[in-house]
Amino acid sequence: MLTLNGNNFFFFYGDVSGVNIFPATLEHGYLLILNDDLDGAIRVFSDLDSPRAKWALVLISILKGFLDKYPTYFQIRNFYEIDLDFLLKNEKIAYVEQLLGALEIFSSINQEVYKYAARVMYENKLYSAALKYMNKSKKIYYNDAELHFMLAKYYLRVNDFEHADFYINECLNLIPEYYPALVLKRQIEEQWF
Repeated sequence: MLTLNGNNFFFFYGDVSGVNIFPATLEHGYLLILNDDLDGAIRVFSDLDSPRAKWALVLISILKGFLDKYPTYFQIRNFYEIDLDFLLKNEKIAYVEQLLGALEIFSSINQEVYKYAARVMYENKLYSAALKYMNKSKKIYYNDAELHFMLAKYYLRVNDFEHADFYINECLNLIPEYYPALVLKRQIEEQWF
C-alpha cells in the first residue's frame, strides 16, 4: 500500500493524509505518472482491464512524446479533460504541454477537445489560454451551445458586456431553454445596463 504526501500530490481530495493507494490499481498507475515512472505506469495499466486503464496507456504514449495508438472519441470525451486538469494541478507542466500538443490530432477524432482544454484552463484561472482554446474550438464546431456559454462567461469576467451578450444569445439561439444560460443572460443584463 502506498500513501500520498499531501504536499506533493493532488488526487482530487482536500486532505490526502488518509488516502491509501494499493498496488496494481488505477491510482497506483497515476501515482507512478506523477513520479515520472512512465514505464512502471505502463506495467500497471497493462494489467488492468478497464476503459480508464486503456486510455491511460494512450496518455502515457503522449507523455513519452509519441502516439502509437489513437484514442477513441469516448476516451477523449471521458478522460482528456480530467487528466489535463490532474496534471496541471500537480504542476507536471511538461506533461501538460504534451497533452496540449496532441490537440490537433485529437480534434480529428473528437471535435470538442479544444473546448475541454479551454474549460481546464479557465477553471485553473489561465484565462488567456482558455480564450485561445475556445477560439480554436469555435473554428471547428461553431454551433456548440456550451462553447458559447463558456465564451459568454469569459467575456463577462473581463467586463466585455457586448461580447458576453453576443455569445449568450448565440448559446440561447441553439438551446433556448438552457437554464444556466438564462441565468447568465440575466447577470449580463444586470451588469451591463
